[in-house]
Parts: sequence; C-alpha cells; structure tokens
Amino acid sequence: MTWSHYLRCLAGIFWREALRFLHQRERFLGALVRPLVWLFIFAAGFRSILGVSIIPPYQTYILYEEYIVPGLAAMILLFSGMQSSLSMVYDREMGSMRLMMVSPFPRWYLLICKLAAGALVAILQVYLFLAIAWLWDVRPPVVGYFLVFPALLLASLMLGGLGLLLSSLIRQLENFAGVMNFVIFPMFFASSALYPLWRIRDSSVVLYQICLYNPFTSAVELIRFALYGQVNLVALGWVGGALALFLGAAILGYDPARGLMQRK
Repeated sequence: MTWSHYLRCLAGIFWREALRFLHQRERFLGALVRPLVWLFIFAAGFRSILGVSIIPPYQTYILYEEYIVPGLAAMILLFSGMQSSLSMVYDREMGSMRLMMVSPFPRWYLLICKLAAGALVAILQVYLFLAIAWLWDVRPPVVGYFLVFPALLLASLMLGGLGLLLSSLIRQLENFAGVMNFVIFPMFFASSALYPLWRIRDSSVVLYQICLYNPFTSAVELIRFALYGQVNLVALGWVGGALALFLGAAILGYDPARGLMQRK
C-alpha cells in the first residue's frame, strides 16, 4: 500500500459523503432550520427582555443574539455528527459498511476518513448559518470567520467521534434514534450554548458543575472565543482530550477482535 492508495481511499470517502449530503436535502434543511428558529424566535424574545448586557469574556455590551450564535453553530456540529454516525448504523444494517471494512486499509484509517468527511460537511453548514446570521446583523469581526475554522474542525471531530462511539455500541437503527435524544438534548441544554456559565452558577451550583464538565460546553466556548479572535486554552485542552478519548474508544469498538461489536 502506497500513499497514493491512501489518498485515493480518502478522496473516495469524501466524495461519497458529499454525494450523500447533496442527495439528502432534508438533512441539510433540518440541520439549518433548527438553529435559525432559535436565533430568530428564542433570541429575539430574550433581546426584548434583556436588551444588551455585559457578557464575559468580552467584557463589553453585546446583544443576546451575538452571544448564542456560537452555541447554535455548535448545535449544528452536534446534530450533524450524530446524523453522520446514524448513517454508519444504516450502512451496517444494509451491508455496505462491511464492504468498506474488509478493504485492505486499516480500520482506524477508514474511521478517521469517515469522521473527517462528516466534519467538513458540518462546517459547511455552519458557515452558511453564519452567513444568514450576518444578514440578521450578528456580525463578529471579519477575521473571526477565518480563525473559527480550526475551532469548528476540532469541535466537529470531537462530536463526530462521540457519534462514532455510540454507533459502535448500537446495532439497530431504531435504538440509535432513541439514544440520540438522550445524548443530544442533555448535552445541548446542560451547556453554555444558551446562557453564560456565570449565570448558571448563580442559579444552580450543581447544574453549573454539570455544564462545566460537559464536553459540549468546551466546544461552544472554543468556538465562541475563536469567533471573536481569542483562544480559550482550557476549552482547547478539554476538546482535544475528549476527541482522543471518543475516537480511541470508537476505534476499539469497531475492532472485531477486541471491540464491543465482537462481544455482542
């Protein structure tokens, strides 16, 4: 096996994910409409109540929409990562994933290619959402649109790795859809996507501790800081560590010799 074979495999997986993305327009619209509803309705209602306020870490007066846009961008990554992993369960039931897994390429390489392809599709949706938010007068610094790309990539890989781990534990498509509801909504609402951590701490210390150790909170904060030209080193460390943990466990789960699939 040469590098050209690995690159051809990578290009094939990317092309397959791109075609699936283009053919499944409902998936794209669903991932985009959900955060737009939160932005236009939920945030508008809070804006009429709160107006403007001082929100760390920027220590400046910003509108509520400007605060939750990074959280809604992370929401797109979360749902897209779970949908991409849902396709893994579907492919396993249909048998197409078995054809890919019996190829001469290492399984860890195939899973990483699948993860990277799904991450790029999710990032494309995030940038389209940011463009629509810009028309809604949510306009972070222009340089932030470039600086946020590494943060989006790392967060998308981490959330996609979590989805891969779940797909290795679940054998039936119906069960995966139910588990997603127990993962997505608690991760989203028990985070700083909608409210600052310091406000959550003022209302409930227990909830604050849950949000603090929620990996989705770190993803949101990493995106939020990067979008405004800053780096949150703590969030960067948490997201990187969670990525290594989820991806390592997913690779182990898809290993027929040692993983959970074989034990089942």
